[in-house]
Amino acid sequence: MGKLNIQEEEKMPLSQTTGEHRARRRCIKVIFLVVLLILLLTVAGIVFGVTWNVQSEAAQSTPMCASATYLFDCYPEGGATETSCRSRGCCWNSSASPSCVYPDGFGYAMNGALSEESYGHSATLSRKANQPVQYRGPAATLRVDVYLETQYRLRVKISDPNSNRYEVLWPPRSITNKSSGTLYTVTTGAETFNFTVSRADNELPIFSTGTGFIFEDQFLQISALLPSSNIYGLGEHTTRLRLPTNITLTMFSQDTPPLPSQPTENLYGVHPFYLVLEQDGRAHGVFLLNSNAMEVQLQSYPSITYRTIGGVLDFYFFLGPGPDQVIQQYTELIGRPYLPPYWSLGFHLSRWGYMTANNTLAVVERMRQKGIPQDTQWNDIDYMDKDLDFTYSSSFGDIPGLVSDLHNHSQRYVLIVDPAISNQQPLGQYPPFDDGFGNNSFLTNSSGQLLIGRVWPNLTSVWPDFTNPNTTPYWTDQISQFHSKVLFDGLWINMNEPSNFVDGSVDGCPISSLEDPPFIPRTLCMTANQFLSTHYNLHSLYGLTEANITMNALTTILNKRSLLISRSTYPGSGAHGGHWLGDNASEWPDLAISIPGILQFSIFGIPLVGADICGFNGNTTQELCTRWQQLGAFYPFSRNHNSLNGSDQDPAVFDDASILSTRDALLLRYKLLPFLYTLFYFAHTNGSTVARPLFFEFPADSNTWDLDTQFMWGSALLISPVLAENTSSVKAYFPDVRWFDFRNGTELHTSGWTVLQAPYGYIPLHVRGGSVIPMQTPNTTTAQSLKNNYTLLIAPDGSGSASGYLYLDDGESLNTDQDNGFTLLQFTLSDNIFTSTVLSSGYTGADEAVVDVVIIFGVGGRPSNIYLNRTLLQQSDYSYSHVFQVLSLDVTISGLSYPFIINW
Repeated sequence: MGKLNIQEEEKMPLSQTTGEHRARRRCIKVIFLVVLLILLLTVAGIVFGVTWNVQSEAAQSTPMCASATYLFDCYPEGGATETSCRSRGCCWNSSASPSCVYPDGFGYAMNGALSEESYGHSATLSRKANQPVQYRGPAATLRVDVYLETQYRLRVKISDPNSNRYEVLWPPRSITNKSSGTLYTVTTGAETFNFTVSRADNELPIFSTGTGFIFEDQFLQISALLPSSNIYGLGEHTTRLRLPTNITLTMFSQDTPPLPSQPTENLYGVHPFYLVLEQDGRAHGVFLLNSNAMEVQLQSYPSITYRTIGGVLDFYFFLGPGPDQVIQQYTELIGRPYLPPYWSLGFHLSRWGYMTANNTLAVVERMRQKGIPQDTQWNDIDYMDKDLDFTYSSSFGDIPGLVSDLHNHSQRYVLIVDPAISNQQPLGQYPPFDDGFGNNSFLTNSSGQLLIGRVWPNLTSVWPDFTNPNTTPYWTDQISQFHSKVLFDGLWINMNEPSNFVDGSVDGCPISSLEDPPFIPRTLCMTANQFLSTHYNLHSLYGLTEANITMNALTTILNKRSLLISRSTYPGSGAHGGHWLGDNASEWPDLAISIPGILQFSIFGIPLVGADICGFNGNTTQELCTRWQQLGAFYPFSRNHNSLNGSDQDPAVFDDASILSTRDALLLRYKLLPFLYTLFYFAHTNGSTVARPLFFEFPADSNTWDLDTQFMWGSALLISPVLAENTSSVKAYFPDVRWFDFRNGTELHTSGWTVLQAPYGYIPLHVRGGSVIPMQTPNTTTAQSLKNNYTLLIAPDGSGSASGYLYLDDGESLNTDQDNGFTLLQFTLSDNIFTSTVLSSGYTGADEAVVDVVIIFGVGGRPSNIYLNRTLLQQSDYSYSHVFQVLSLDVTISGLSYPFIINW
């Protein structure tokens, strides 16, 4: 039987500077052990009343151990002896690592040939005779279904037809007819069941299962060989972008801060999806749709082993072949990312500990006085009355007045909501509890009574069951009632792993196989009842289900797009909102590890992501915060947030040099918002990534495969931040294409590794040749920026060609892409002819939009004639820099709903 060995972290006094917040987010330290050391006792008889089937040593010696081709670990918890190893029917070699491994042929046999089905194929498996039971409750018979879903997507599901096992009901799956002309083939082995997924054109196996296949009641295991060691994904952790092939990763959502020193620690979300970059530069992805606690082990063959304690094995394969195509195919299944409102792409400022509305407004005022862009102000739980959801404290002051001031300055307001609801308020005086109790919206324990724990507020609490249909109107009504008092523009949902300050409940947890593995974490009892199943099966889905209902509530109440940021996530969360990387620290390693964190969530289909700029826990320094603001200006979600009792770190609190640096970085962001918003449009409509690793654009360049100190916006903009203290240069990598300095258009006449100068107030930015980037004259809010004219930046590639897009809508209406409420322009440059083509013209505001500057990099000489829509421009309408080889046009192109042409 598989177990979770969960060790509680040492408590820190609430009075410590960061300890109170760590206690607030306290959870567990999970180390997933797939088998129990106490199995050593099972030879003697009974453990927890369960009789274990262990064969004699003679029977155990029968496997052909010399045929153990691959060393898949049969004793991953460690401490194996030859006796304990052989008791599992496994092979022992004390000089090998691991020493206890599965023999070839361990697992199931296929009964007959594959059967043809309308959706693909099916098969029946039987557990091999005379094979020791590994843990308990093995399935005697299994069913395998192979769904040829699309040309590029394959599904392989292995389930027990004789057991009503939990299956994730989402995303909806209704494909019944198989696809033809697929990019993949599937082959199976019969004597010992295995399956191999290969590319159809070159027969490269991308997932080939091997020995050690187990399907027991609370332990499922399957191993497969992979074609490359370039493996990415499998979150949420603080690993580097490319995963090492000697790592074991736990997947079970928990409230624990992201620590660069503990890269394998499981964090807030669960994403059992990975992308592999093959040696020829092609890519594929694999998704295991399973929400139970699991671990994934990578080995150097390379290989992958999944171990999970429930559900079924439901695999999806995505054949790409490009890395970005893999993510497009993945999000087609799990749900496309939502299109955020335009204002949410501006800069956000927050902290836990403003303590009053006046203090909050004072920070906003000093941002305004310094001319630093800011679109949104946030408040943490200190705004609440006794930390109770859907309340605000009279001692905090005039929150409605604060919000009114923000709105009068074209700014927005977001506040935090935790899922737990206090059950200790006087009856009839706290509707969030009374209403939820009245319609059975809360989780119950195994006896059918309310499951009571302790989290914010630091009193006993209950938790809404977001899988219960009753919870939708209840939760929507609570948000609506609170919105009638405080006109917030978005919500921040936190503590939704779910976190708990006690183990399981205030009454403990019952003796049950669901609590054994012994879930001692500071979360809820695994036996807690939810509408769809037990918490044992649904735990890691809690954040997703809350995000779904919360965003639907916001949409209903506001009747426009809103912002939702969630701490806990699962595949599909990006369809409902964004994510921040959690309670990081004000340390340089945390700055650096934020880049792979953001890129991982791009891979997971959640493009609206960012880290707490300047760090959450601890006190930042001016240099660290200044460099972090430079990098954070290019997070897709850009927010500065810090902890209770931490020193102020809003940009306006530092000296003039730091303020100038941050202002310049944020003005660059605001200048590029039309480009960024267009990237989010394509993420929403086809699943393309926004922030992306360099290997997504240059998959054949092996130097990009493990590069996570730089990243790109789309295919056009390269960001190379400073990530180390006391540094004024950056060692950056440039693939072998044409590159230009974003600020002055200087062409970079080199490729490969290059040292860039990056003085204190500067972050290097480069434009890839072949790109057209739409920009807008920036202001300190998105509302004011949107009133300004546009600039088009054209950077030709080596052949003199370039292309790009601009997406326009009103920035907040619902379903603009479905209701033709948008305008989409395509820009192309070829043979010195630049064309704007209108692909869609549904947004009437585009009629008023004006392009007044066109900048063209890499022009070899001053053109003698330039034409706009066949009209010759005057010499005074343009300028040319021989030094930078940049051509700048001062024009007036009114009405972007109409095509135009520039040629020279």
